[in-house]
Amino acid sequence: MNLRRSFGFLLLLVALTAMGPFAMQIFLPALPAIQLAYDVNVATAQLVFSLSGMAMALGTLAYGPLADRHGRRPVLLWAIVLFVVGSLIATFAQTIEVLIAGRFIQAAGGVAGLVLTRTIVRDLFDRSRSAEMIAWLTTGMVAVPMVSPALGGVFVDFFSWRLNFLAPAVAGVLLFAVSYLYLTETRPDATATAVQKGFLPGAGQLIRHPQFIGYTLHGAGSFAAFFAFLAGAPYVVQKVMDQPATAYGLWFIINAFGFMMGNLTAARLSAWFGIDRMIAWGTGLVMVGVAVTLIVMMAGHWSPAALFVPMMVVAYGQGIAMPNAQAGALSVNPNLAGTASGVAGFTQMALASVIAQVVGMIQNGTPYPMLIVMLLCGCVMAGSLLLIRRPDAAAVGRPA
Repeated sequence: MNLRRSFGFLLLLVALTAMGPFAMQIFLPALPAIQLAYDVNVATAQLVFSLSGMAMALGTLAYGPLADRHGRRPVLLWAIVLFVVGSLIATFAQTIEVLIAGRFIQAAGGVAGLVLTRTIVRDLFDRSRSAEMIAWLTTGMVAVPMVSPALGGVFVDFFSWRLNFLAPAVAGVLLFAVSYLYLTETRPDATATAVQKGFLPGAGQLIRHPQFIGYTLHGAGSFAAFFAFLAGAPYVVQKVMDQPATAYGLWFIINAFGFMMGNLTAARLSAWFGIDRMIAWGTGLVMVGVAVTLIVMMAGHWSPAALFVPMMVVAYGQGIAMPNAQAGALSVNPNLAGTASGVAGFTQMALASVIAQVVGMIQNGTPYPMLIVMLLCGCVMAGSLLLIRRPDAAAVGRPA
């Protein structure tokens, strides 16, 4: 089978990529209900989300080198098993501590799809083409998480928040069966040779390159802004604006749609305008969108529309910039693509998980803590452009 031309293989990669985001997005509307069910404060309930972000960070650090050494397929299959086990633990958790542990395990398994599908794409395509393919992959992947918050809101409002964890378990079982039958190995022989020196030398080689640091910091700022919104928006909509969980899920669809449109734009234009220019354009849109949202809120317009409509611009900018930054980080040394994915992903998710907990801890009954943190994350994205565009980083080669 020609993997570069197989639509079925692309659909499988989309499903693997969506595994982690689906599990994360479907349970977020349940955070206020979880807080009430276990009679804990906001900061403690927020640990279900933020500590799972740290699990994703550790997973991204581990999966890349493991896949470079042992291959993409076996690592992904074992990760799906971990994902299902964590989902079941969370579903039947009787204490908040067990729920946090279950969600931690679920996230550690689910993040493998995010890390290794990008690596598989990089195995099969060159630098410019991989940015385009990652954008297409992410576009398809967003379709599932786009409806996940709405589905999660329906579960919370009309059934039980525990279904928000049971649904990913069922999906994981099905995905394991399909992956076992149809997922093939793509690791290049040169990669197996390169990792014989170990993870740390490879990681050290990558972090000495300013452009790799720039791409990684940009991704970290973007993920942190996204997690700040995910951590704050359910409380802002349900507690501050007094809306049901279903309303949050339905309004979230327009943000996911904005992100998907950004990915489509990246898929169409990245090969023409180059990775670095697309990153700069996306960053500008993120900064403008967050600033406009903050101004609207300061003017006293506290409504879901006033929050989510300008945030659609933020999501569109992230959709443009993120696949290009990911492709750039993986292209610094193609023979260490898995290690690069792990190092970059760990940095991004570690910062994002810290930011998510910070937003939960500083909730004050207004949208301002979430928006100010997002603005600071946008500044990190903008600052990273200085490293990406440094003259001495040009050796990595921007697309002609």
